[in-house]
Amino acid sequence: MEHPSPSECKATLNAIADALYVIGGKWKLRIIVALREGNRRFNELHRVIDGISAKVLSAELKDLELNGFVSRNVFTGMPVVVEYELSEYAETLNGVLKSLSEWGAMHRENVKNSIKKEALAN
Repeated sequence: MEHPSPSECKATLNAIADALYVIGGKWKLRIIVALREGNRRFNELHRVIDGISAKVLSAELKDLELNGFVSRNVFTGMPVVVEYELSEYAETLNGVLKSLSEWGAMHRENVKNSIKKEALAN
């Protein structure tokens, strides 16, 4: 296997850092996945995503909106309704989400198998 040049390596590291800055952390991808099922109000998202506080959800939604992944729709009426939906740009993450899901399932299986092997050895 050919090693990348220092400039190629730096470009790769910068691209990964940019991606992780935008979608990294504990909650952003979970919010995106929850919104893939359809538009949701804030409280619906809060109920669906176990363990997230309202304050963190609000901040993460603002970040996702700022980066073009989520749209906030306000419907005036009685009462005022605010819904969040994924933007078309969020669809660019489909391949990433599929790869992460497949890798996560494989990794979980590897960990389970390692624990079983260790238990059998003892």
